[in-house]
Amino acid sequence: MPQEAHNHSGETKENRLKLALLSLEGLSVGDAFGECFFCEDWLAQGRIDARLKPPPPWFLTDDSIMAMSIVETLAKHGRIEQNDLATRFATRYKREPGRGYGSTARRILSAIASGVDWRIAASSAFDGQGSMGNGGAMRAGPIGAYFAEAFDEVVEQAKLSAEVTHTHPEGQAGAIAVAVAAAWAARRRLSGRAVFGRELMECVIEFTPEGETRWRLAKAMQIPFECEARTVAASVGSGNEVLALDTVPFAIWCAARHLDSFADALWTTVSGLGDRDTTCAMVGSIVALSVGHASMPADWRAAREPLKLDL
Repeated sequence: MPQEAHNHSGETKENRLKLALLSLEGLSVGDAFGECFFCEDWLAQGRIDARLKPPPPWFLTDDSIMAMSIVETLAKHGRIEQNDLATRFATRYKREPGRGYGSTARRILSAIASGVDWRIAASSAFDGQGSMGNGGAMRAGPIGAYFAEAFDEVVEQAKLSAEVTHTHPEGQAGAIAVAVAAAWAARRRLSGRAVFGRELMECVIEFTPEGETRWRLAKAMQIPFECEARTVAASVGSGNEVLALDTVPFAIWCAARHLDSFADALWTTVSGLGDRDTTCAMVGSIVALSVGHASMPADWRAAREPLKLDL
């Protein structure tokens, strides 16, 4: 698949924002749905196997909170403006620090909120190696939706968005993979073409930089869609390490398996346990673009805590 020029002539900024908001809707419903299953694994698995929908309300975590800042930045600038994005991340964190942020994210965002340049705050993580956690990936779906017409720009903007908190290449690779998957889903639906999960995975692997995340994506692609999600989780991880490399491949496989059903996609994803709010957020952000608003369960959307966007 050739690289494509930066060109948004086919879609207005308004239409691109609508796609980003659709991805955010799926991301936030997935996030809040997955969060409901953080309990003893045996109890969660029983509820999942019986498909017992959690009672409302479903609360948002940092996945959705940070994704809202992504969409606001895109709405304001038409691109990822890193200084603005960092400020939005830190402001929201300072306002509501109890949204499930990981310890590294808390340190970085606290530093930014106190006036430290985001470049210094992000690059200081893990003794200067930078974070390769899944936080950059969990919020990347709307970026793929917004820039869906040009995969090269999807890659560039996803990398910029992740870099604000994740300077390690693997953390950025995870964001690129999820954004490319979202772009692929949006493009196929807009074109009216049938969607095939293997094609999505091939595209994601092509654009994901070399490294462990890409290697595990290729490994996940070899697992038949007839297998259970638990099998995939055992092979490539489902976020127990909270790293891009052990979260993103599983999420991409789940999304690719269920591009035609939002509910089935999330039930399959949550059955892999692990970092279940984040895997469900990633999958929701991709599959929503494939199925559209009308095919997302209305009662699920109503159960989710309302989004508070500044557009």
